[in-house]
Amino acid sequence: MHFKAWLILATLLFGVNGAQAAPCAQVKAQPDAWITARVNALVQAARNAFETDNALPVYEKVLDGIVGTIRECKLSEDHDFVRQYRNFLEFVEAAGLERRSDHELGFLVSDKQYFTETRQFVGIPEFLLEPAFLKNVSRYETLGRAKSYLRQLNSSRAADERLIFFSYKSRHLGTPDNDNSYRRLLVVVPGNAEKGLPDKWVQFGVTDPGMRARVRNVSVVSAVAAANGTYNAYFKDFYRTYRRNGSIAVEGRWELGEGDDNCAICHKSGILPIFPVRGTVSAAEQQALLTVNERFRSYGSARFGGYLDERKLGPGLSSASLEDRRQRFGPAFEKTPAAKAMVCSSCHNAERLGALNWPMDKVLIKSYVTGGRMPFGQSLSSRDRQQIYSSLIEEYFATDNHKPGVLKSWLLGTTP
Repeated sequence: MHFKAWLILATLLFGVNGAQAAPCAQVKAQPDAWITARVNALVQAARNAFETDNALPVYEKVLDGIVGTIRECKLSEDHDFVRQYRNFLEFVEAAGLERRSDHELGFLVSDKQYFTETRQFVGIPEFLLEPAFLKNVSRYETLGRAKSYLRQLNSSRAADERLIFFSYKSRHLGTPDNDNSYRRLLVVVPGNAEKGLPDKWVQFGVTDPGMRARVRNVSVVSAVAAANGTYNAYFKDFYRTYRRNGSIAVEGRWELGEGDDNCAICHKSGILPIFPVRGTVSAAEQQALLTVNERFRSYGSARFGGYLDERKLGPGLSSASLEDRRQRFGPAFEKTPAAKAMVCSSCHNAERLGALNWPMDKVLIKSYVTGGRMPFGQSLSSRDRQQIYSSLIEEYFATDNHKPGVLKSWLLGTTP
């Protein structure tokens, strides 16, 4: 059904957006009509893009068209318009940042400025760039040698400075350089909050057994704890270059001219907990897995160093009211196991782990919900979990005029 809607939307928008979507005089004379039409188009396009990557170009065209009209008609300079449609304008501004060639990260500043200013937080520690270690960590067959090196380092480090590490297979996403690569070695390098030194979560993509083409990615996500129960998260992807002489160079993906991704699409909570494929963490490393997830929970609420104002993207999944659910799904729905478990926003909100709002990654969300990891601590059947997922998506993206979803209602300013 959504694929068909995407095709219809594509046909309409590629025709409409080719010219000016609405003359400025008409927009200002009938702002409610223009806003409603644009919100409907934007939310439907976002839903389609969430459901299938093939629909992403249409979403981008819708967003670009709205941004173009706002700029051409100087709507952001119209105080009455801004006061009435603040949510819509701020959302479009925030969501549109990644459409700029120098803002692929989706942050308020350019990618160049971000990486310059956060260099002290996201650099890979020198001891993880040691040539023999880089060689051994690159292949599954030699991963044991890489771990032996890390254990040797720990033998001379104080207890609170010891590296926490384990290898696993991700159940969610491939690496940025290889969508089909799921093996990882995670090394958590403890920092020092009193000195402002971050914890660094350094993750190496590991080539699958027997594969010749090697995975290049190394990701760093750092956590700088604050005294008020929050922490700032910073991100950077690096790529390994395997040279003919056997040496391995590690440079920033952006510095290599290979682009970057919008980190916050997946990292709404900053650092993510690790939920490996069952059986891929050895018995000897199970405690390390538990330790890193406990460390994640200890950080508190994620902030992004002032480079992202996530509140401008609105509320997230499950933030619909009980009355909205009664009207949308019927009064009997609230008594079902699925309804009782639709509580994502109790943790995933702006004050805690970050709202699960658009733009967001379908693979991650669906895997967590239907795969049994979220809602945390809930014992539910596969059928109930599928119902939770489909209901969350419906109530978030719905565009019905009489029963608008979370995103549409917020963009129109009809909910807080």
